[in-house]
Amino acid sequence: MDHRNRRLEITLALGILAFLIVPWYRIEGGFLGFGWFSGFPGEASVAPGVVQVASYGRWWIGIAAFLMLLAVAGRFVKDPMRRGSLLAWAGALGVLFLAAQGLAVGFTGWNWSVSESLFGPLADGQPSMGAGGVISAFTFVLIFSFGLAERGAMKGDAFVVASIALLVFLVAIFVFYPVGSMLVGSMQDFDGSFNPTSFFRNIQDSSVWSLGCVAGGERCGVAWRTLWLAILTATGSTAMGLAFALVATRTNFPFKKGLRLLTILPIITPPFVIGLALTLLFGRAGVITETLSQLFGVEPGRWLYGLPGIWIAQVLSFTPISFLVLIGVVEGVSPSMEEASQTLRAGRWRTFWRVSLPLMKPGLANAFLIGFIESMADFGNPLVLGGSHGVLSTEIFFAVVGSQNDPSRAAVLAIILLCFTLSAFLAQRYWLAGKNFATVTGKGDSGAYIALPKPLSIGVHAMVIPWMIFTVVVYGMILVGGFVKTWGLDNSLTFEHYERAFSVTIRNGAIAWTGVAWNSFWTTMEIALISAPLTAAVGLLTAYLIVRQKFAGRNIFEFALMMSFAIPGTVIGISYIMAFNLPPLEMTGTALILIACFVFRNMPVGVRGGIAAMSQLDKSLDEASLTLRANSFRTIRKVILPLLRPAINAALVYSFVRAITSISAVIFLVSAQYNMATSYIVGLVENGEYGVAIAYSSMLIVVMIAVIAGFQLLVGERRLRRENRVAGITAIAPIPISKEKTA
Repeated sequence: MDHRNRRLEITLALGILAFLIVPWYRIEGGFLGFGWFSGFPGEASVAPGVVQVASYGRWWIGIAAFLMLLAVAGRFVKDPMRRGSLLAWAGALGVLFLAAQGLAVGFTGWNWSVSESLFGPLADGQPSMGAGGVISAFTFVLIFSFGLAERGAMKGDAFVVASIALLVFLVAIFVFYPVGSMLVGSMQDFDGSFNPTSFFRNIQDSSVWSLGCVAGGERCGVAWRTLWLAILTATGSTAMGLAFALVATRTNFPFKKGLRLLTILPIITPPFVIGLALTLLFGRAGVITETLSQLFGVEPGRWLYGLPGIWIAQVLSFTPISFLVLIGVVEGVSPSMEEASQTLRAGRWRTFWRVSLPLMKPGLANAFLIGFIESMADFGNPLVLGGSHGVLSTEIFFAVVGSQNDPSRAAVLAIILLCFTLSAFLAQRYWLAGKNFATVTGKGDSGAYIALPKPLSIGVHAMVIPWMIFTVVVYGMILVGGFVKTWGLDNSLTFEHYERAFSVTIRNGAIAWTGVAWNSFWTTMEIALISAPLTAAVGLLTAYLIVRQKFAGRNIFEFALMMSFAIPGTVIGISYIMAFNLPPLEMTGTALILIACFVFRNMPVGVRGGIAAMSQLDKSLDEASLTLRANSFRTIRKVILPLLRPAINAALVYSFVRAITSISAVIFLVSAQYNMATSYIVGLVENGEYGVAIAYSSMLIVVMIAVIAGFQLLVGERRLRRENRVAGITAIAPIPISKEKTA
């Protein structure tokens, strides 16, 4: 009971301080700049909540303060059930009231006419919430969680209840609220009045649903083109990812380290750079096209611009993601199960097909789902290679920023995309329903990985080796392009592009970053290094809650998290601008909106990878820890996390590189102060400075490789006690055992 009271008292003290000594509203110069000290606490722009109520007539903040005092009173109630009820009600009402008053009161007064008719006009409005309002909102969420735990929710585990409540709260703010703001705006006229006419016109548009290609007409609608492309890309990337994982773990392939490096390269490259490299190879004036034309008289064609080109670029881009998801799953298959199958006289092929492959189902399903969603949300590759064959993401982009200026059409296309994604999600759930894939238990596990069947080994090598050669050629084009004066016209070598982008001089004994790219480079590194661990932590915590905990609405919660991944980045960017450009939360032009976008856009990869890996961990490991009186937080830290190192590494790597290479959402959210690398590179391309753009991209690739290697060293490898023998090579790695004593 003492530790419960202690955490509640700390939370209540934080909530009280949020009202008393922290500016309630947003500080224009930034809270962490501490420039607001000069006017604190008397000036309205920096006054805490108590002063806002007493001196500036903002009485609605007083209601929130009353609910906080009600929670303080609940601390002294003796009966646990009554105390829990009082805390839960005070916390829930506090969160709901802060959200309602933030939406209802704007800069000039009431935003809702019904509020003005009920309470009368306001003499003054309010700015966006600042540190005081945000801290008090999180405090109310924790109070609500502790109240539910007092009443026995989740067996009284406050950590689990608080984790679920905080995740739901954050997803509501950074996923549902922006999308809802965009959808509401799509049914409004410019004056804010309700007008759904354009919405229904766009949902019935023949250019979206036409099946002309089936009936012999011109072509199918954009929805069917996008769906077909997503299925092809997901199938191709999953098959290639599995081939890479098998070669890396089950063969004596001599270039495994090079293979791992090449599988990472496509995801650490801005997507339009891959499209540009493919154009220079296979376009009408490409190197390979010109060579074939001269040698064999082949007429140059435009086959690259359309579905084939987009598919090649997407498989090249998304196969590494499938590999990162599948490598941990393939490694987690128990060798003892395979040896047991062979002991029962099953051959290598039958063992692989009936034992090994079924145990990889969680990874295969998750890799397919991620490839499907990534293809639908992809923006860079279709923009460069799509030509006249647009997909949903590019159509949304042009509906917003093009001559159409039709936000309703963008919203309708986003809803169609979500329907496709939901269908894939439900199909995946149905395929995995009612099956157990646990292969890592608390029991000793020794054995040898069986060699792959010879036809399968030949097949995966036939897939991997050409892919490696092709990738080397593509990146060779990128590398050479940074040292060529004018790509395709003047091929003389020069360092001019790197000097212009990353020059450094010494001025007055100090280093001066004089290159044009340094400002966006340092901003990008800072935001990426902040968002990556946050994304991994939130994603893996969510995976733990989904796999290990049972609570109402778990399936809906899981789908809600995937929704942010399914929406194209263009829609995410537009929805964030519409939601966070005005009260109650104003974040446009700040680093915070970029970090929030990256965390909740990329979190589903950590969730899916964590679910796939955690499905292989037997629940007896958790139960043994809890039986020895460890709480959930200690169990996660000491038992679960060491066994999830492949998933942790995948989440860190993916979130870091996506924060650097993302373009579709970022291009709407950057500002003069916080300009990201991809946005800056797009500006260089638009100005025709291809050499500087490629030089910048090459530098980003080198830096990301170094940081990814650092992540690998920091996280380490999962160590399972088993003989890991592949074709005569034996290695024994013990499971780490905690030296701490248990009571």
